[in-house]
Amino acid sequence: MPPKFKRHLNDDEVTGSVKSERRNLLEEDSDEEEDFFLRGPSGPRFGPRNDKIRHVQNQVDEVIDVMQENITKVIERGERLDDLQDKSDSLSDNAAAFSKRAKHLRRQMWWRDCKMKAIIAMVVVILLLVIIRNGIFWRKQRIPPPGIAVV
Repeated sequence: MPPKFKRHLNDDEVTGSVKSERRNLLEEDSDEEEDFFLRGPSGPRFGPRNDKIRHVQNQVDEVIDVMQENITKVIERGERLDDLQDKSDSLSDNAAAFSKRAKHLRRQMWWRDCKMKAIIAMVVVILLLVIIRNGIFWRKQRIPPPGIAVV
């Protein structure tokens, strides 16, 4: 359902804008047919028929103004959509780069964790070897370890 336009302009505003538009259009090079359509027939401009024509012309001018505003808004919306598309592409590129860096960092931290576990395991093994070697060394000498009484 088309919207209802309730915008009302007085005759001075409408005729002023129409006259200025016509003047701008007529100043450019044009032939006689275009001038006829832009200026209208050159006849008497009074009477009830002319009032109806002026009323219809005012309504047409209102619709033209509204359509021009709508076209301007559509163009602005298109520009905003283009900006949004550019930002979306940039965000997508940044997300892909972030994902790649995160995977690389995850692998790096996993290797660091494995190295740390290997170092701890080696320290534990070395400590066990030292303890076992000292235990065997004490048994070979048959000297009781300190703190144990000989019977």
